[in-house]
Amino acid sequence: MNSTPAEWKPRDFLLITLFLQFITCALVFFDVPVARQVIGFIYFTIVPGIIIVKLLKLNELDILETVLFSAGFSIAFLMLAGLFVNEFCFSFGISKPLSLTPLMVTLNSFIFAGAFVAFLRSKNIKFRKAKTLGVSPLALLLTVLPILSVLGVMWINAFGSNLILLLMTMTTALLFVVGIISKKALPPKLYPLAVLMIAISLLYSSSLISKYIVTFGSDISIEYFSFQTTENNAHWSSVLMSLGYSGLNSMLSVTILPTIYSILLNMSGTYVLKILYPLIFSLVPLALYQLWQKNLGKKRAFAAAFLLMAQGTFHSEMLGLARQMVAELFLVLLLLVILNKKMKPFNKMMCFMIFSVALVTSHYALALIFLFFISFTLISLILMKRPSRNITATMVAFFFVIMFVWYLYTSQSAVFDNIVSYGNYVYEQLDQFFNPASRGETVLRGLGLESPPTIWNTFSRAFAYLTEFFIALGFVGLIMKRVNIKLEREHFAFTVVAAAFLAALILVPGLASTMNMTRYYHILLFFLAPLCVLGAEFLIKLVSKREKELGVSILLLIVLVPYFLFQTGFVYEVTRSESWSIPLSSYRMNTYKLYCSSGYTDDWSVFAAKWMHKNAGIQHTQVYADVSSTENVLHTYGHTYAGDIFSLSNTTSVPNNGIVYLNSLNTVHKTIVTWSYVCNLDELSFLEDMNKVYTNGGGEIYRNPLGD
Repeated sequence: MNSTPAEWKPRDFLLITLFLQFITCALVFFDVPVARQVIGFIYFTIVPGIIIVKLLKLNELDILETVLFSAGFSIAFLMLAGLFVNEFCFSFGISKPLSLTPLMVTLNSFIFAGAFVAFLRSKNIKFRKAKTLGVSPLALLLTVLPILSVLGVMWINAFGSNLILLLMTMTTALLFVVGIISKKALPPKLYPLAVLMIAISLLYSSSLISKYIVTFGSDISIEYFSFQTTENNAHWSSVLMSLGYSGLNSMLSVTILPTIYSILLNMSGTYVLKILYPLIFSLVPLALYQLWQKNLGKKRAFAAAFLLMAQGTFHSEMLGLARQMVAELFLVLLLLVILNKKMKPFNKMMCFMIFSVALVTSHYALALIFLFFISFTLISLILMKRPSRNITATMVAFFFVIMFVWYLYTSQSAVFDNIVSYGNYVYEQLDQFFNPASRGETVLRGLGLESPPTIWNTFSRAFAYLTEFFIALGFVGLIMKRVNIKLEREHFAFTVVAAAFLAALILVPGLASTMNMTRYYHILLFFLAPLCVLGAEFLIKLVSKREKELGVSILLLIVLVPYFLFQTGFVYEVTRSESWSIPLSSYRMNTYKLYCSSGYTDDWSVFAAKWMHKNAGIQHTQVYADVSSTENVLHTYGHTYAGDIFSLSNTTSVPNNGIVYLNSLNTVHKTIVTWSYVCNLDELSFLEDMNKVYTNGGGEIYRNPLGD
């Protein structure tokens, strides 16, 4: 079939945009269920970005890059246009600028104006026809993966059976095997679809396991608190220091962005973070595949993307970090911009500026890491007398200025203070250089210095160590030029800086603790994951001179498939070993691990928290709760500020009119978790002198009577 580009007249492009705008406005006005959420999300997450692509005339992008850039531009547009609405309308006396009418009028005005300008500037709007893929059983199987994931979660919630999710996990592993072994069964042109479907299915299997927010031990509960505050006020305040979460409150990715989605789509905040954010995050491995395949080839990029998605952090811990899910998309898009050789200098700088602002306002730690990478890459290339054309001093200066201004002048420089405090913490830990424990237990486990609790953990770590060994071997092969690839100088420099960064995390005491080693390693895989594939190639090249491609494929499958099955918790569930997988093993997990460490919650706890927020007048009293409630449900569904929550233990003295909140872990399982120990509910004898003002069989609320 002929695949010549199809040309649309500028008028057609404008009319299509206006038609979509009309449909979306009608769905919003009449509040049509499902259609408003689905079509509205697609419209606001794709259309503004397509217009920006056309305004910048980014004709050098291929189809996949156009989709990725459109999504990135659209999300950046929502954040920055939302910021404009928030500040401009508020200064003109509109007390609730982030409400439906101001948002719809302003966003659609921008979209219409952008489409009209693109219409005036464009000679022809060109769209390349995709080659016919055919409707093969495998192509259908790819699209079935997310369906299996959602169906599996529903089946667990309804009947308590995880068979469908186990099937989905095995199907994913089989798909990877087919993709590596046979180009006929899974053609390389289907790799991007496979990566996207695997990402969505893994993320949804974890995010949808509960109808409530699950923190996975991360920050999403306080991110949700900041978002709720912005949504309830219909206004974002950059200096609202009473929150106590001023660092998070300065991030538009968890304040303005979810508020816009929630208001425009009439969607609860819970489902914005559980459905829409994982969908946005699923574009990250797809964008990385696009980044890697240009220099490494499609098969290597597919294997590297699978490694990234297989690692447990991707489909568990990251779901508890809403701001990082958004920021990682901008980080990868910045890498795509920098490493794009075809992009015109003006377009490159414009894209860099837009995505830089979006990254800085999404996640301060990732922004700092990116600044570190581009600064060191620029300096190293200058010192090697091989100056970069893709990373300039202007880019680095622009990014630094944006970071400095935003972090210094929002939330009364709380983010800037946090960065300084992290630096001081690492400096204070330097005297512990010869103490291995100062690196944290995750680093010790990664180095094999911690004893595995079971034989299955031993096997799991063995496969994890093999991936690390392949990465190290691939790095050696790359440095020694013993692998058959040639990276761009910037890409090579990024890889070297990433390896140096990983070494620093291992060697420098306290550095890994500033953001959690698992999160650091997940980010560094953006640069190091391809080295795992190169390491396998280097090893095969050392031991054999025949059938190298087949040998590499078999070696990768021997390591990556078991690694995936262990990281997802499949093996632990099948063998009935202790597991951290909430989707597969929550029904048999230790209650402390499930409710406290993983941040799972249930109806009883949520209903009690909502009742307390609505009826107990918590803003005028002190609330006492254990760690499992303080860190999770009270932030999300009790909307209780951490400064108003006090630690509950068997030595607590509750003042007059004080409130004690108990969740189902406390009442049903009789477990009270303090910051330093665990005690039994029966040890809280002072509850006998308090009034039980609410109970639902799981959650309970006590109030201390007022004094005379």
